[in-house]
Amino acid sequence: MLAKQSWQINFHFSIAIFNQEIMCTGGSPSSNGSQAEESSENDNQQQQLATEQQPEQTQRTAIGSCTPEEVLADYGENIKLLTLNSQVAELLTIIRDKNTSRSDFKFYADRLIRLVIEESLNQLPYTDCDVETPTGAIYEGLKYRSGNCGVSIIRSGEAMEQGLRDCCRSIRIGKILVESDANTHEARVVYARFPDDIGSRQVLLMYPIMSTGNTVLKAVNVLREHGVPEKCIILSNLFCTPAAARTVVTAFPKMKILTSELHPVAPNHFGQKYFDNF
Repeated sequence: MLAKQSWQINFHFSIAIFNQEIMCTGGSPSSNGSQAEESSENDNQQQQLATEQQPEQTQRTAIGSCTPEEVLADYGENIKLLTLNSQVAELLTIIRDKNTSRSDFKFYADRLIRLVIEESLNQLPYTDCDVETPTGAIYEGLKYRSGNCGVSIIRSGEAMEQGLRDCCRSIRIGKILVESDANTHEARVVYARFPDDIGSRQVLLMYPIMSTGNTVLKAVNVLREHGVPEKCIILSNLFCTPAAARTVVTAFPKMKILTSELHPVAPNHFGQKYFDNF
């Protein structure tokens, strides 16, 4: 009799707990299944939202950067991209950000310039060179094959001069001034000054922003008129549009081009902000 009463008490107690759980969840005995269905529906909505956002992200990445293989396939082997690691990507982002202060802009622009200049120097021809160390050992090294020279396209190109001097202490630097006609908008050279023996040197042509390529075309023609072979010119560039790259590569297929980025929108405010005229 006691056992039967104990069983009845436990049974009613279990029913009470079960009913209380239903009251707390605000549903029926099948509410757990409804919650599972609702959770599954939310997951599906999140996956659908992620799928809708994915094409935009993929497109932005595809426009903003190119792999070395894509560059070689589209523009030829003489155009090279700076390796797009996280550091370079951050520098590109800071320089493009309209909220970046002028002091920060110049600081990070100088960092990017230094990376581009150093990689440009890596494109120069080298020859074997053996030197004797202080201990008397012979070290098999490298040295530049011939003399080098920098040429900046005034005015934004002058922003890259200090980066070149930091890497090559006594390098000589020439200048070219290219202006657009106010009426015809055609680029024309109004000033050019080079070392007398520039025709026998390797030339690093410095120009940070290349939107159309017309200014660079004029500058390269002037260098060629002064006896510089096309294959001895390396264009050091920060930002380049695909259209400008194709224009320059088509006109001068033997000239090397090194840039940090191929992007359809170039930061044309670079020179103004760098020289505090923004």
